[in-house]
Amino acid sequence: MAIDYHKLKHWQFPDLEHRYTSKDTILYALGLGCGSDPMDMDDLRYVYEDGLQALPSMAVVLGYPGFWLKDPNTGVDWRKVLHGEQGLVIHKPLPASGTVIGKSRVVEIVDKGPGKGALLFSERDVIDKASGDLLCTLSATTFIRGEGGFGGPATLLGQPLPEPHKLPERAPDATLALPTLPQAALIYRLSGDDNPLHADPRVAAAAGFARPILHGLCSFGVAVRALLRLCCNNDPARLRAVQGRFSAPVFPGETISTEIWREGDGISFRARVVERDAVVLNNGRAEIVSD
Repeated sequence: MAIDYHKLKHWQFPDLEHRYTSKDTILYALGLGCGSDPMDMDDLRYVYEDGLQALPSMAVVLGYPGFWLKDPNTGVDWRKVLHGEQGLVIHKPLPASGTVIGKSRVVEIVDKGPGKGALLFSERDVIDKASGDLLCTLSATTFIRGEGGFGGPATLLGQPLPEPHKLPERAPDATLALPTLPQAALIYRLSGDDNPLHADPRVAAAAGFARPILHGLCSFGVAVRALLRLCCNNDPARLRAVQGRFSAPVFPGETISTEIWREGDGISFRARVVERDAVVLNNGRAEIVSD
């Protein structure tokens, strides 16, 4: 089944109510490796109920509509889908527990041409149910391999496709290496992304991987942890926005080293796996509130 541009562009997502508790907040942080050092007081605030705070990146699992592109009515071959980019704009800090409403939408599907791929741009608002406050806005770019030529637009809402954020051509100003746990993917999937690619060696092998890979959004969260430490004095309220491009998989147990460049009120960053010297998150950009 080929992509039906009109149907996919106007795909209807029901509002998704999501109640989460302090245990969910702690579980998410454990999936990112928080608490690996039991004496680390900086991590303790994310994994201990006394003074518990939510990591800003936990927004990616709140109000999540699931792997909706697997629905055959989308006309998409879900096996050809890759998560290309992820963005997060934080309007208010996430409560450590609460109930939120997720409102998802398709922004555009860009046709790269016959024999090529398609780019699907989507967004999700996460809204606090009790107050009605908009907590954050998530944006994602999904690459659909080989699905071009369906007659969709070649531009993004009439504008050229945005260029990747360019990193400075100098040594980074600071670097922080954070280990991931061998069982990180098995823990992280309990926060809502249960794709068997991250758990079952047989599924991973069929996809061309020697073993299950870490969720891209877990790697994204590890980079956010590093940004909080390097740029925000570990204060979640100071991180206002972050975006990056996924460039290579991470295997659970590998070490993710995040490199940052300070540029005025913004931060450029990328993350690489130390063991293989492979860049896994590239062209990153973050906005920080000054202390």
